[in-house]
Amino acid sequence: MKNLEQKQWIDGLQKDKSAVILDVRTPEEFEEGFIKDAKLINIQNPETFMSEIEKLDKSTPHYVYCRSGKRSEMACQIMEKSGFEKTYNLSGGILEWRGDVETK
Repeated sequence: MKNLEQKQWIDGLQKDKSAVILDVRTPEEFEEGFIKDAKLINIQNPETFMSEIEKLDKSTPHYVYCRSGKRSEMACQIMEKSGFEKTYNLSGGILEWRGDVETK
């Protein structure tokens, strides 16, 4: 797991087109705005979180974010322990995000 500042996080995403963006916030937070192409897996629902990450390709890089960077850091650690090879946490989360945000 690596904690990355926004520029590094974006650069990594752009270099690897197979990378997956994970938003680990609640559905309510997600609806307020999310990073384009993000897949929502709520870490605050542990059973669902674990079952959903088990469906993901562990060799694919995963770029993870939450509101402030704390939950996503925890998610990256859990994912790493579950065998994920490359997880990248967005330091500061969406609160410090300066890019575009989409809504449903």
